[in-house]
Amino acid sequence: MARRFRSTVAMAVPREVVFDYLGDPRNRPEWQSSLHSVTVSDPGAEPHLAMSWVETMVIGVHPRMEVVQFQRPVAWAERGSWRGVEMTLGLTFEETAGGCLVVADGAIVGRRLYALPAAVGGALAGLAIGGDLRKAKKLLERRTP
Repeated sequence: MARRFRSTVAMAVPREVVFDYLGDPRNRPEWQSSLHSVTVSDPGAEPHLAMSWVETMVIGVHPRMEVVQFQRPVAWAERGSWRGVEMTLGLTFEETAGGCLVVADGAIVGRRLYALPAAVGGALAGLAIGGDLRKAKKLLERRTP
C-alpha cells in the first residue's frame, strides 16, 4: 500500500524561476537535505521529459530517477526506484500575486522486505519535503530581486 504525502509552500518568486530551479535535478543537493549528490545521465542537457539521474542519498541509497511530467511552468513530476521501493513526486506551481504556491504531492510504496521502511519513509516524507521546499524558498528569495 502506498504512503501518500503532501506539502505546500508559498514563495515570493516568479513561478518560472521556481520551476526552473526545482525542476533541474542538478540543483537538488543544494536544497534537498537527504541528498549528497546527483549524477545526471546527460549532464549537459537542459531539464526535459524523460531526463534521468541517480541520486546518492545521505543514508547510502542510490535511487534511479526520471522526469515523468514536464509542463513549464505549471507542473513537474518524477518517478524513482531503489530495490523494493518506488516513489513518485509531483510539483504544481500556482501563480499568485506575490510569486507562486508550490504544491508537492507524492507517494512511497515498498514491496516485501521494503514495505516497513517505505511506510516509515512515507510518514516522514511530507515533513521532509516541506522543510526542503522552505529551504529552496529561502535560497530563491535571496537570489531573486
